[in-house]
Amino acid sequence: MSTDEETLARVALTWLAEPGTRSVHRLVDRLGAAATLDLLLDGGAPDETLRATVAARTAAGDARAVAAEALARGDRLGARIVVPGDDEWPDRIDQLRGLRLPGAYRRVDTETAPPLCFWVRGSWPLAEALDRSVAVVGARAATGYGTHVATELGYGLADRDWTVVSGGAFGIDAAAHRGALNAGGITVAVLACGVDRPYPMGNAALFDRIADTGLLVSEWIPGADPLRPRFLIRNRVIAAGTLGTVLVEAAARSGATQTTHRALALTKPGMVVPGPVTSAMSVGTHELLREHPKARLVTGVAQVLEEVGRIGELAPVPRGPQRPVDQLDDDARSIVEALPRRGAVGVDVLAARAGVAVRTALRKLSMLEELALVVHRADGYALAPPAGAGRAGQGRRGNDQPPRAGGRTGEEARR
Repeated sequence: MSTDEETLARVALTWLAEPGTRSVHRLVDRLGAAATLDLLLDGGAPDETLRATVAARTAAGDARAVAAEALARGDRLGARIVVPGDDEWPDRIDQLRGLRLPGAYRRVDTETAPPLCFWVRGSWPLAEALDRSVAVVGARAATGYGTHVATELGYGLADRDWTVVSGGAFGIDAAAHRGALNAGGITVAVLACGVDRPYPMGNAALFDRIADTGLLVSEWIPGADPLRPRFLIRNRVIAAGTLGTVLVEAAARSGATQTTHRALALTKPGMVVPGPVTSAMSVGTHELLREHPKARLVTGVAQVLEEVGRIGELAPVPRGPQRPVDQLDDDARSIVEALPRRGAVGVDVLAARAGVAVRTALRKLSMLEELALVVHRADGYALAPPAGAGRAGQGRRGNDQPPRAGGRTGEEARR
């Protein structure tokens, strides 16, 4: 059997039965694509549902003729067909063989077998583009907050040489793609229709940019319509083809959460960006965090890369501004805290307030003077004024407002 015949058969099978159909995938594994196509066209499908589907499709046209026309149309478009065994086939996609979703009963949740083929527009090899990739998905009706976050994630990931993968939809998807493009990086749009008729049409210019510098990918033949179930079918490819999925925004009933559910079921990092608890567009993201113990909350690129990157690639722990007193030992810190906010105090009184011996207080005060945290005056010790504080700054403070810690009153400053 020639390679061309096998490729044509895979295209025909994807047209006869929707991608992901497990019974078709098992037959191809056992018999090969060409023999499986012959079997199905002869009425030998292993189950009634598949037989009915094949009969309905063959009533609309000849499967081999449809596949041949699709291949010719793809050539005219500059789109190529990629099948298992090709150098650019992404082996990670094969993980879909083991995808089982708990409690699944709908067809889109049970028919999750790997693709038989991909249509690809763009110059990058598909496997190379997906090798270091992260999916960024979310609501179409995104808020300004969600769009900002998705753009920042797309830009930051691409700027660090990661491929950004999404579905090309309005809202979060488009923002993630644009962020990656603006960073000069690679982005991949996985479509639920033919690569020659990107949907939505409002993103046509965006799809052209992606095809120029990244990839447009689909399982469906050129010219295929963007039917609603196909968006859910393609989500399994986004989840399986990447190293992790970030959900930015999702309403209570959002298909975007489905991609993250599939990533988690494949034991990949499923990450969620929190949103305002008052936002309807974050209800789905927060619910996913509540339902899935393995879902991880992320707030930026560094935390995303900590989940999907190499071992030891840890995000910095958020900290407040560093203050000089943060480096002091307990006795020195107690002395600083015991000093009055205004005026000076003697060593004996200060030692009593701090609860340390006088000798300890003197030793620590000497060190604090060197650090410019305290000053020694005629009437005792006082907090040093903050850097840059001057008479003009003090003069603007109202009489009813105490100065900042370490500040001096106007009368003290004139001494």
